[in-house]
Amino acid sequence: MMKKALLGLTLTFSLHALAAPVLVANSQDGDILTNEAGMSLYVFDKDAQGISNCNDQCAANWPPLAAGVDDRAEGNYGIVARADGSLQWSYKGQPLYLWVKDQTAGDTTGDGVKDVWHLARP
Repeated sequence: MMKKALLGLTLTFSLHALAAPVLVANSQDGDILTNEAGMSLYVFDKDAQGISNCNDQCAANWPPLAAGVDDRAEGNYGIVARADGSLQWSYKGQPLYLWVKDQTAGDTTGDGVKDVWHLARP
């Protein structure tokens, strides 16, 4: 905890790493994971536990749920180092992605794409 005096006021604040920016939402497909804006999150069958295999054009279509260097894993949420050196959130070891064709919160158009993309579920 840090304290700082400023113009006679004492401000108290603490520095915390960010937690996973993931929410649970109820959709027409049941409970799913979303980002903070309500956009559906997906998992990829070709990923290995804690390893993203979606790179280059795949990642352009399925943007990874980005994590920052100050973010910290907690509970079921982890952070995966990607092949390009960037960081990505995961849930129970499965990297999490968005889908470029989902346009508004609640869209789930990526579920079942090529039989390898699925909604992330709690």
